[in-house]
Parts: sequence; structure tokens; C-alpha cells
Amino acid sequence: MNAAESVTEAGARCRQVLDEVERAVVGKRDALSLVLTAVVAGGHVLLEDFPGLGKTLAARSFAQALGLPFRRAQFTPDQLPADLTGSYVFDQTRSEFVFRPGPLFAGFLLADEINRTPPKTQAALLEAMQERQVTVEGHTHRLPRPFHVMATANPIETEGTYPLPEAQLDRFLLRLRFGYPTEAEEWQILERRIARRTDEIAVAQVLDTESLMAVQQAAEDVFVHPAVGRYAVAVTAATREESATLVGASPRGSLAPLTCARARALIDGRAFVTPEDIKALAEPALAHRVTIRPELWLSGVTGEQVVRGAVARVPVPAEYLPHT
Repeated sequence: MNAAESVTEAGARCRQVLDEVERAVVGKRDALSLVLTAVVAGGHVLLEDFPGLGKTLAARSFAQALGLPFRRAQFTPDQLPADLTGSYVFDQTRSEFVFRPGPLFAGFLLADEINRTPPKTQAALLEAMQERQVTVEGHTHRLPRPFHVMATANPIETEGTYPLPEAQLDRFLLRLRFGYPTEAEEWQILERRIARRTDEIAVAQVLDTESLMAVQQAAEDVFVHPAVGRYAVAVTAATREESATLVGASPRGSLAPLTCARARALIDGRAFVTPEDIKALAEPALAHRVTIRPELWLSGVTGEQVVRGAVARVPVPAEYLPHT
């Protein structure tokens, strides 16, 4: 099978995954596509949104469709790093200490309300996300592969929370929001619940561990024209030049939209990346990597606005301009 055929087949499987997840999460195809894009790109997602919008349902549905073991960790102010990583306990039958894995040892982890737990516990999660391993009492334990985290944060409640600093936000490949459904979509949610006669939603498994890793490898076959790569770099660099920016996106920021663009192209069934892929992914990939000047915090300036300004200022490569 050549690279183009590999990408086409992998893209078709990805669209099957989206179809299955959309049976559970109504009317959020674009946001769900972004979550799957991050998974295909091998990264993690931060969902900042209000309660009751389907974040947990989406995480569980993706785990089922992707064939990954699912764990949910509810973050609380009294949670310790060992509650995530696991710890050594004494086994009386064997007269020795044995390691008991924590919820991090899963294929797909929902880190619910990550901003409600102290920084030390947040750091344990973020280290696992980056290194794909945990160290407990001097012993290193590799996490399963694939390993993906969907973390959630409630943006409206600040009492008793510990916001992630920019350096830690940078560990998430994408940050996104679901938003409220339309009235028609909300009625569709109710209508499906009435027809099901139960709260449980069955999502069919489309992939397994090996086939998901094959899909992720197929994304490496997606072609990136040097002009598109330079365009991604230019957009990222432009975030550092905006007047509202204290610190712009780093070189790791350049890699994020480009890596996700290859995954997006694969999901669409294309074996090449276009500037439109970079544009579509610029905000979710870069906005959380931008730090706004403190004097502008009360003016409502956001990282999303900075990224939109950068995209507007950077010209599209001439090779991809429509010819008349």
C-alpha cells in the first residue's frame, strides 16, 4: 500500500469514528473533529467550557470508538499526585511492596476540572502527558501507548481553583470549547433520549490500539509543502509581534498547527496540507500559548484575537493563491 492509499484508508476510518461519536454528542462535528485531530496527531486536548455540554460524554464516546481503555479522574483540592500515578502498597501474601497503578494508566484519560486541584498534582499529570511515564519512589513506569488526555476546566467558577500557568498550558496540543447547542440540536438530544429509553448511549468500536497507532503513523505520510511550513512559522511568529502580546507562541507553537494540519488533512482524506488547514487550526493550537500584557487584562483582549490578527496579517503563500 502506498502513502496516498494509506492516508485515504486511514481518513475513512477516522470519519467512521466521528460518525459514531456524533451519535452520542449531537451537533458538535467541528469540535469533535478537533478532538480527533489532536488524537491522530498524538497530543492532548484542553476543553474549557460550561458544565453540562457533553465533555464527559465526548471523552467516553471517543474512548469506546477508538478502542482505548477509559479512566476518569475527578480533580479535587485535596488530591495528591499519588492519586493519579499510583503508589506502592505492601502485599502481605508476597511479603513485599508492589506497585498499584493509578488512573493515569489508561489509553484515554478524562482529567475532569483540572483547575480544581493544586499545582503539584497538575504537574504530575502534565509530566505524564509529556514524558509518557511516571516515577514513583525512584522507579519509572512507562504509560501505555497510545495515551491521550482530555482535560476539562470550568471557565466561570474561580473560587478554590488553581489556573494553569501559560508554560503548562503549552503542553496541550489544542484548546477548544463546545459551546451551547442550537434549539434544534437541543431538542434532538431530548428526542434521542426519549427514543433510547435509557441514559446509556452505546458507541460502536471502530478502531483498536494497533489500528489507531497505524492511523497516527499514516499522518506522517501527509505531504507538507515547504511554503505551507513557512506559512505556519510566519503565523506563529506574528503572534509575538502583536501590540497586545507580552509573550507570543514559541517554536513548539509552530509545530502544533502543522502537526494538527497533517492530521486534519488525513481525516479529510487528503495526502497534503493546505494553508486553509493552518488557518483553521491557528486559534485552537496557538491562542493558549499567547500571554496578553497585564495592563490589557481588563480590556477583554484575548489570545484568540491576537491569533486572528496574526492570521489576517500574514499573506497566504503565492503557490496557493487562486489563479484567475
